[in-house]
Amino acid sequence: MTEPRPDPRPDAEVVELCRELIRIDTSNYGDQDGPGERKAAEYVATLLDEVGIESRLYESEPGRTSVVAQWGGREGDGLLLHGHLDVVPAAAEDWQVDPFSGEVQDGYVWGRGAVDMKDFDAMLLSVVRDRQRTGRVPERPITLCFTADEEAGGHKGAQVIVEQHAEEIEGCTEAVGEVGGFSATVRGRRMYLIEAAEKGMAWVRLTARGRAGHGSMINDDNAVSTLAAAVARIGAYDWPVRLTPTMRTLLASVGELAGEEATPENAEALVTEFGSAARMMGAVIRNTCNPTMLGAGYKVNVIPTEATAHVDGRFLPGYEDEFFATLATLVGDDIEMEYVSKQPPWETPYDGELVDSMTRAILAEDPDGIVAPYLMSGGTDAKHFRKLGMRSYGFAPLRLPADLDFTALFHGVDERVPVDALEFGARVFDKFLDDV
Repeated sequence: MTEPRPDPRPDAEVVELCRELIRIDTSNYGDQDGPGERKAAEYVATLLDEVGIESRLYESEPGRTSVVAQWGGREGDGLLLHGHLDVVPAAAEDWQVDPFSGEVQDGYVWGRGAVDMKDFDAMLLSVVRDRQRTGRVPERPITLCFTADEEAGGHKGAQVIVEQHAEEIEGCTEAVGEVGGFSATVRGRRMYLIEAAEKGMAWVRLTARGRAGHGSMINDDNAVSTLAAAVARIGAYDWPVRLTPTMRTLLASVGELAGEEATPENAEALVTEFGSAARMMGAVIRNTCNPTMLGAGYKVNVIPTEATAHVDGRFLPGYEDEFFATLATLVGDDIEMEYVSKQPPWETPYDGELVDSMTRAILAEDPDGIVAPYLMSGGTDAKHFRKLGMRSYGFAPLRLPADLDFTALFHGVDERVPVDALEFGARVFDKFLDDV
């Protein structure tokens, strides 16, 4: 590699890039509605073109556009760096600021996508542009990929790249994307969590059918009642604690700070050490299944023939069979189950040169930090890229205030990211690329 500049500034434009990306509305409603990602994809392509990096746009449907570019040298196996361009919708009336304004206020960049995940898109773009301008191009081959549709399962984005344009990521043996590298404060210490595993996803549509009739009469075949009972069973079920290798490693680090050995029996107590982040950490020591949507009927005095519900199921690596068997029992025999999206979990061993590089990059900026792996409760495009055999990690580094309820900002109201955390992330990622 070339020698770094005496005064590198990979963080010089990260804030402005994040603001500009937020201002491009890429809301993904999970259906045919929404503006799509085309404008954001064109913006990314322009930013890369300005520094001499050629990119290609792939559009799976009108407006549903992803960007891919080849960068770096030719020594060693390829590394995929990926982010997504879409965001979940936002209701402006619920926010303190316009969710698509990219406003800077109180030391934060506000807007939909500020943490999921236009912040990392901006970090990646600012670092790549700076390194390209200054001749600090890694010798390792790197593929840059900015996808559509991640928020609806990636079927119109990453899946299309994997299935129809695999030549773009041929030779990539490792991948780095969201959600990881952010800090959580445990016992006064900043612990940086690198995603090394991810729960599987089962979005399920439940349909109950019964006998239609007048609402004033007795009906022992009521579809609404049958469905409601199943939904109540699912919502009330207490899933047992199950620890994967990733979470055993993380909880061992927490246990060391807390002065006790981590075990399945005290796992829930150790999770509370993460404070507000426990809502996410508590979901990755067990399978989960949450009812999210209900639909039935068209008039108050008419018993309908059909009732539907949707549930969001997430299952741990190694515990898939237990999850699906339990879900089938909870649903019962009289209700039809249809998978809207069904994707496997994954877990990458937390070892090797890439992990070492991420750790060194964080500690170079925060020597007092602790770096550990974690299992992510949600889903990312890594599920698709891993189909090609890549080792995957989530690494979008952010040094966060101890009192910030960070996990509540994902898909939440008033989503925002600290300005100094964005700049920190760009510097860390620049050091990471020095070392890959």
